[in-house]
Order: sequence, then C-alpha cells, then structure tokens
Amino acid sequence: MPKITIQNLNNKVISYEQSYKSILNCLLENQQDWMHACGGKGRCTTCAFNIIDGLEHLSKKNEAESKLYKQGKLTEKQRLACQCTLDSDIVIAVPKKNQLPHLNYNVL
Repeated sequence: MPKITIQNLNNKVISYEQSYKSILNCLLENQQDWMHACGGKGRCTTCAFNIIDGLEHLSKKNEAESKLYKQGKLTEKQRLACQCTLDSDIVIAVPKKNQLPHLNYNVL
C-alpha cells in the first residue's frame, strides 16, 4: 500500500489504498485539510503540491495539468492533487501559497 508523506506537515504519513482515486480524494478521506478551490476539476492550482521524492510514481500528466504547465502556473516539480494518482510511496510538500492558515507547517 503506497504512502504519501507530507514533509512540511511534520512528515505526516497517509496511506493510499486505492490507486484509481486522486491524491486529493485520498487526503480528504483521511481527514487531511487540503486547499482545492475549484472542487477538484483541475481548473486552478490551489491543490498543487511540490514533489520532494517519487515523481516517477505519479500518473502521467493529463490535459488539465499540461495546460497549466504551458501557462506557467505549475513547475516541473509540481502536480495537482486532484488530477494525479500514484503507484508507490511519494514525499511531497505544500507550497507556501497553498498553505491553509489553521495548519502548522514547518519550514523546509
């Protein structure tokens, strides 16, 4: 069972049980607050995360993510939690601009 480690949330580990679900759905089902302004439709970048380790374990970029990359709204080390799935462990971090005010993030 793959695990998501959120490095700047004190290395919180979340088990990812069903590979067909988006990472966002997994986070929310595990009671992890995560910004997602467009409701998981891939239209904004508020659910984006930085990839620290495990880029190769994420699904391929889809049309929505590719469009945002071309517009310069995502970097090569960022993905949308609402649009990708994973097949093995990854380590991620929440970008400063997407951090929620009620959570305590550690500085990386």
